[in-house]
Amino acid sequence: MQLARVAGTVVASRKEESLEGLKLLLVRQLDTEGREAGGFLVAADAVGAGPGEVVLVAAGSSARQTRATQNRPVDAVVMAIVDTWEIAGETKYTK
Repeated sequence: MQLARVAGTVVASRKEESLEGLKLLLVRQLDTEGREAGGFLVAADAVGAGPGEVVLVAAGSSARQTRATQNRPVDAVVMAIVDTWEIAGETKYTK
């Protein structure tokens, strides 16, 4: 899993039929300090995340193991909205 921040949405009016009904989000990877690190990724939204929220993203075959994405051609899914994280007892992020 990777930490990421929702940067926006992706709209595709023409797409594979099995993707109908899935919300697609544009997310940007974060480092452990909460800074943007790495590139952008399009991920299916399984939890109702919104712009600016910090989320957990699963990629690869794990992305097809949520109820929303099962048996669908996705390779990234937002599977949790992060409330907080800490490292070595120090809180790095709180929603």
